Amino acid sequence: MEVIHGKWKISLIWCIHSGIKRPGELQRKIPKASRRILDTQLNELVSHGILNKITYDQRPLKVEYELTPLGESLIPAIEYTARWGEDHREELEQLIRSQGQNT
Repeated sequence: MEVIHGKWKISLIWCIHSGIKRPGELQRKIPKASRRILDTQLNELVSHGILNKITYDQRPLKVEYELTPLGESLIPAIEYTARWGEDHREELEQLIRSQGQNT
């Protein structure tokens, strides 16, 4: 759990799996996350062996991310979790709404 703990890590993994590779594209896809937080979480995913960071020697500097085989092995778990969320969407939304009314 430590490897994927972080508000945006699952979203980053999914976006990269879906073909979004560059930091600017990831920022546009996840606009609620600050660039600093995304960079921090991307670096953590690289250090945990989930992503490879590819830096191209050109100006301006070009950086891309790709899933490692270890990162690819997370995709079935993410897909299963997403299906679970969809299967229980109504119940979960009601719980979230009722919690919001209690605060």
